[in-house]
Amino acid sequence: MTYLVKPKLHHPDLPKNKQGFTHRDYEGTVSTLCAGCGHDSISSAIIQAFFELDIAPHRVAKLSGIGCSSKTPTYFLGNSHGFNSVHGRMPSVLTGANLANRELIYLGVSGDGDSASIGIGQFAHAMRRGVKRSIIRSRAYGFAISKTLKSG
Repeated sequence: MTYLVKPKLHHPDLPKNKQGFTHRDYEGTVSTLCAGCGHDSISSAIIQAFFELDIAPHRVAKLSGIGCSSKTPTYFLGNSHGFNSVHGRMPSVLTGANLANRELIYLGVSGDGDSASIGIGQFAHAMRRGVKRSIIRSRAYGFAISKTLKSG
């Protein structure tokens, strides 16, 4: 996988939020996903939301599983905590991390294969436990990234 480093320099007059962070402080590495991929739109929306909500990046823990959707945490909130778990087990890892540190904001990113097939039991139990978290689940069907699925 190609790793591209973003330049550290940025214009000194970039707008800052109440926490003193610029939009750039909420970005991660340069995306290696396919051009026009919907996952990049999700990353952009997360960056914008955390900037506007004045949430410091270091207060966030991002968790993911396996697949294109699970690569996206690399592309947002570069100065946050992160963990890439095994396929279908992100909700359980998120639950354990939350038990260890309840001060963080937990954000899970998952695809349909990760949370709706192999991980459906993990996902359902995470909902039942009522853990304080947000999980973003994307559909490969909608992005047409799975060879066996049709766009539509």
